[in-house]
Amino acid sequence: MQNLREKIVAVTGASAGIGKAIAIKLAENGVKVVLGARNTELLEKVVEEIKSAGGEAVFAKTDVSNKADLVQLVNVAITHYGKLDVIVNNAGVARLSRIDELDTDGWDEMIDSNLKGVLYGMAAAIPVFKKQASGHIVNIISTSGIKIVPTQGVYAGTKNAVRTIAEAFRQESDGSIRITGISPGYIKTDFAVKSVNREDMKAAASKAVEELAISPESIANAVIYAISQPKDVEVGDIVIRPSKQN
Repeated sequence: MQNLREKIVAVTGASAGIGKAIAIKLAENGVKVVLGARNTELLEKVVEEIKSAGGEAVFAKTDVSNKADLVQLVNVAITHYGKLDVIVNNAGVARLSRIDELDTDGWDEMIDSNLKGVLYGMAAAIPVFKKQASGHIVNIISTSGIKIVPTQGVYAGTKNAVRTIAEAFRQESDGSIRITGISPGYIKTDFAVKSVNREDMKAAASKAVEELAISPESIANAVIYAISQPKDVEVGDIVIRPSKQN
């Protein structure tokens, strides 16, 4: 945990759910956090919560589908704290449906946020990490890409694309920039319920979350584990799911 002290970490999708839990848990452990999300009202509340508990945090409005917003988020870290040690690419969306329902708008949204958003985050951080000769990329992925099921095909496809890109980057890296993928299963947030439009699917998602889901803090703890390792240790892939999840 001593390795966490004075680290500067940027987190996307930090206004709620897993991203918020990651931000708060990092701040509790002495990390200065730079928070990005589209909802600035909620971001302000997260920053206030962190500061009231004695932590340090700043925020920037960030739509991960806009590459300039990711550059701005990284620049906020540099301006306020002089460096960036870690970027957590957490923001993402799920628009679940059968492929033959042809929800092309939903496909575009998932590709823009889940895939291009991660790439834009990496593109914004890597030049800084190269200049510093150190850095860590953490991508929040999903167990949906590990177990493929109906209605999650395109969503899982975007997540598995991130897995593939991350592995290629790991092999290309000289070790000064580390990369970690964390795949959550059912987590106690409204993400699963918001991902579907049909009422029967909403009911099923709500039931699964109620019966299975674990705390988002479990993902935050995994982030802390990964980024607190010595510089010569890289944690590659972590899968965290409820013990009852198939």
